Amino acid sequence: MKVTWIAGAGFWANSYLYGDILVDAGVMPMQVVPYKETIETIVLTHCHFDHTARLREIAHMCGAKVAIHKADARGLVDDLYSLSMNFGARPPAIVPDILLNDGDSIGNLNVLHTPGHTSGSICLLSKQDRILFSGDTVFADGAFGRYDFPGSSREDLAKSLDRLSLLDIEGLYPGHGEPVEAGGGRHIRAAQQLMRSGYG
Repeated sequence: MKVTWIAGAGFWANSYLYGDILVDAGVMPMQVVPYKETIETIVLTHCHFDHTARLREIAHMCGAKVAIHKADARGLVDDLYSLSMNFGARPPAIVPDILLNDGDSIGNLNVLHTPGHTSGSICLLSKQDRILFSGDTVFADGAFGRYDFPGSSREDLAKSLDRLSLLDIEGLYPGHGEPVEAGGGRHIRAAQQLMRSGYG
Protein backbone atom coordinates (compact mmCIF):
# COMPACT_ATOMS: atom_id res chain seq x y z
CA MET A 1 0.00 0.00 0.00
CA LYS A 2 1.28 3.45 -0.90
CA VAL A 3 2.49 5.89 1.78
CA THR A 4 1.89 9.58 1.16
CA TRP A 5 4.31 11.85 3.03
CA ILE A 6 2.78 15.13 4.18
CA ALA A 7 5.86 17.04 5.25
CA GLY A 8 5.89 19.06 8.44
CA ALA A 9 7.39 22.54 8.14
CA GLY A 10 10.01 23.69 10.64
CA PHE A 11 9.53 21.99 13.99
CA TRP A 12 6.06 20.66 13.09
CA ALA A 13 5.92 16.89 12.69
CA ASN A 14 5.36 14.98 9.48
CA SER A 15 2.05 13.33 8.79
CA TYR A 16 1.55 10.27 6.61
CA LEU A 17 -1.45 8.89 4.78
CA TYR A 18 -1.63 5.11 4.64
CA GLY A 19 -4.89 3.74 3.31
CA ASP A 20 -7.64 5.46 5.31
CA ILE A 21 -5.29 6.26 8.23
CA LEU A 22 -3.58 9.59 8.87
CA VAL A 23 -0.55 9.28 11.13
CA ASP A 24 -0.13 12.40 13.33
CA ALA A 25 -1.78 15.81 13.02
CA GLY A 26 0.76 18.59 13.34
CA VAL A 27 0.60 19.72 9.71
CA MET A 28 -1.64 22.51 8.47
CA PRO A 29 -5.21 21.39 7.68
CA MET A 30 -4.90 22.73 4.11
CA GLN A 31 -2.20 20.10 3.51
CA VAL A 32 -4.72 17.40 4.38
CA VAL A 33 -7.65 18.78 2.36
CA PRO A 34 -6.86 16.67 -0.76
CA TYR A 35 -7.24 13.51 1.34
CA LYS A 36 -10.15 14.47 3.60
CA GLU A 37 -12.62 12.07 1.96
CA THR A 38 -10.18 9.18 2.42
CA ILE A 39 -9.21 9.61 6.08
CA GLU A 40 -11.27 7.64 8.60
CA THR A 41 -8.85 7.44 11.53
CA ILE A 42 -6.09 9.68 12.86
CA VAL A 43 -3.48 7.72 14.80
CA LEU A 44 -1.16 9.76 17.00
CA THR A 45 2.31 8.36 17.60
CA HIS A 46 2.43 10.34 20.85
CA CYS A 47 0.90 13.38 22.49
CA HIS A 48 3.46 16.15 21.97
CA PHE A 49 1.97 19.32 20.57
CA ASP A 50 4.06 19.34 17.39
CA HIS A 51 2.23 16.12 16.46
CA THR A 52 -1.26 17.12 17.66
CA ALA A 53 -1.56 20.88 17.09
CA ARG A 54 -4.18 20.65 14.31
CA LEU A 55 -5.89 17.49 15.56
CA ARG A 56 -9.21 19.11 16.37
CA GLU A 57 -9.49 20.84 12.99
CA ILE A 58 -8.35 17.86 10.92
CA ALA A 59 -10.55 15.37 12.79
CA HIS A 60 -13.57 17.63 12.30
CA MET A 61 -12.79 18.25 8.63
CA CYS A 62 -12.43 14.53 7.90
CA GLY A 63 -15.05 13.22 10.30
CA ALA A 64 -12.26 10.96 11.55
CA LYS A 65 -11.85 9.01 14.75
CA VAL A 66 -8.82 9.74 16.93
CA ALA A 67 -6.57 6.99 18.32
CA ILE A 68 -3.69 7.28 20.79
CA HIS A 69 -1.97 4.98 23.26
CA LYS A 70 -3.75 4.96 26.59
CA ALA A 71 -0.64 6.21 28.44
CA ASP A 72 -0.51 9.37 26.32
CA ALA A 73 -4.21 10.24 26.24
CA ARG A 74 -3.74 12.73 29.08
CA GLY A 75 -1.40 14.72 26.83
CA LEU A 76 -4.39 15.75 24.73
CA VAL A 77 -5.61 17.87 27.64
CA ASP A 78 -2.52 18.44 29.83
CA ASP A 79 -0.35 21.53 29.19
CA LEU A 80 2.79 20.10 30.75
CA TYR A 81 2.70 16.60 29.32
CA SER A 82 1.79 17.81 25.82
CA LEU A 83 4.57 20.45 25.83
CA SER A 84 1.97 22.84 24.39
CA MET A 85 3.10 25.69 26.61
CA ASN A 86 6.51 25.52 24.90
CA PHE A 87 4.65 26.60 21.77
CA GLY A 88 2.62 29.30 23.51
CA ALA A 89 -0.52 27.23 22.99
CA ARG A 90 -2.91 24.81 24.67
CA PRO A 91 -3.36 21.12 23.84
CA PRO A 92 -6.21 20.17 21.48
CA ALA A 93 -8.49 19.20 24.39
CA ILE A 94 -10.10 16.35 22.50
CA VAL A 95 -11.23 13.01 23.92
CA PRO A 96 -9.82 10.13 21.85
CA ASP A 97 -12.22 7.63 20.31
CA ILE A 98 -9.76 4.74 20.54
CA LEU A 99 -7.25 3.99 23.31
CA LEU A 100 -4.47 1.81 21.95
CA ASN A 101 -2.41 -0.90 23.61
CA ASP A 102 0.64 -2.83 22.50
CA GLY A 103 -0.36 -5.55 20.06
CA ASP A 104 -3.53 -3.84 18.82
CA SER A 105 -4.23 -3.58 15.13
CA ILE A 106 -5.61 -0.56 13.35
CA GLY A 107 -6.27 -1.13 9.69
CA ASN A 108 -3.45 -3.44 8.67
CA LEU A 109 -1.00 -1.71 11.01
CA ASN A 110 0.23 -3.33 14.21
CA VAL A 111 0.64 -1.10 17.25
CA LEU A 112 4.03 -1.38 18.96
CA HIS A 113 4.27 0.37 22.33
CA THR A 114 7.71 2.00 22.28
CA PRO A 115 7.99 4.16 25.41
CA GLY A 116 10.95 6.40 26.02
CA HIS A 117 10.28 9.68 24.23
CA THR A 118 6.93 9.66 26.05
CA SER A 119 5.40 6.95 28.19
CA GLY A 120 2.78 6.25 25.52
CA SER A 121 4.86 6.54 22.35
CA ILE A 122 3.97 4.03 19.66
CA CYS A 123 5.27 2.87 16.31
CA LEU A 124 3.00 1.44 13.62
CA LEU A 125 4.19 -1.60 11.70
CA SER A 126 3.00 -3.08 8.44
CA LYS A 127 4.59 -6.51 8.24
CA GLN A 128 3.18 -6.98 4.75
CA ASP A 129 4.74 -3.80 3.37
CA ARG A 130 7.78 -3.95 5.69
CA ILE A 131 7.31 -0.35 6.79
CA LEU A 132 7.37 1.41 10.15
CA PHE A 133 5.86 4.73 11.17
CA SER A 134 8.20 5.58 14.02
CA GLY A 135 7.06 8.92 15.42
CA ASP A 136 9.86 10.39 17.52
CA THR A 137 11.15 7.04 18.77
CA VAL A 138 13.70 6.73 15.95
CA PHE A 139 14.56 8.87 12.94
CA ALA A 140 15.80 8.02 9.47
CA ASP A 141 19.28 9.37 10.16
CA GLY A 142 20.26 6.90 12.86
CA ALA A 143 19.14 9.18 15.69
CA PHE A 144 16.41 8.90 18.31
CA GLY A 145 14.02 11.18 20.16
CA ARG A 146 14.79 13.17 23.27
CA TYR A 147 14.17 11.63 26.66
CA ASP A 148 14.30 14.70 28.93
CA PHE A 149 10.59 15.55 28.84
CA PRO A 150 7.84 14.72 31.34
CA GLY A 151 7.10 11.00 30.94
CA SER A 152 10.38 10.32 29.11
CA SER A 153 12.86 7.60 30.03
CA ARG A 154 16.28 6.83 28.59
CA GLU A 155 16.08 3.25 29.86
CA ASP A 156 12.69 2.71 28.21
CA LEU A 157 13.87 4.26 24.96
CA ALA A 158 16.90 1.97 24.86
CA LYS A 159 14.60 -1.05 25.29
CA SER A 160 12.30 0.24 22.56
CA LEU A 161 15.21 0.63 20.14
CA ASP A 162 16.33 -2.90 20.97
CA ARG A 163 12.85 -4.15 20.13
CA LEU A 164 12.64 -2.25 16.85
CA SER A 165 16.11 -3.39 15.78
CA LEU A 166 14.79 -6.94 15.44
CA LEU A 167 12.17 -5.99 12.85
CA ASP A 168 12.49 -6.61 9.11
CA ILE A 169 12.00 -3.01 7.92
CA GLU A 170 12.56 -1.34 4.58
CA GLY A 171 10.48 1.86 4.71
CA LEU A 172 11.03 4.05 7.77
CA TYR A 173 8.66 6.99 8.19
CA PRO A 174 9.69 9.17 11.16
CA GLY A 175 8.02 12.10 12.87
CA HIS A 176 10.69 14.54 11.68
CA GLY A 177 13.07 14.65 8.74
CA GLU A 178 12.86 12.76 5.49
CA PRO A 179 11.59 9.18 5.37
CA VAL A 180 13.47 6.39 3.63
CA GLU A 181 11.84 3.76 1.43
CA ALA A 182 14.63 1.19 1.65
CA GLY A 183 17.13 0.10 4.27
CA GLY A 184 15.12 1.42 7.19
CA GLY A 185 16.34 -1.33 9.48
CA ARG A 186 19.91 -0.06 9.14
CA HIS A 187 18.85 3.34 10.46
CA ILE A 188 17.15 1.74 13.43
CA ARG A 189 20.18 -0.37 14.26
CA ALA A 190 22.41 2.71 13.95
CA ALA A 191 20.22 4.48 16.52
CA GLN A 192 20.40 1.42 18.76
CA GLN A 193 24.20 1.47 18.61
CA LEU A 194 24.28 5.21 19.25
CA MET A 195 22.19 4.70 22.36
CA ARG A 196 24.38 1.82 23.53
CA SER A 197 27.48 3.97 23.05
CA GLY A 198 26.27 6.21 25.86
CA TYR A 199 25.40 9.15 23.63
CA GLY A 200 23.30 11.79 25.39
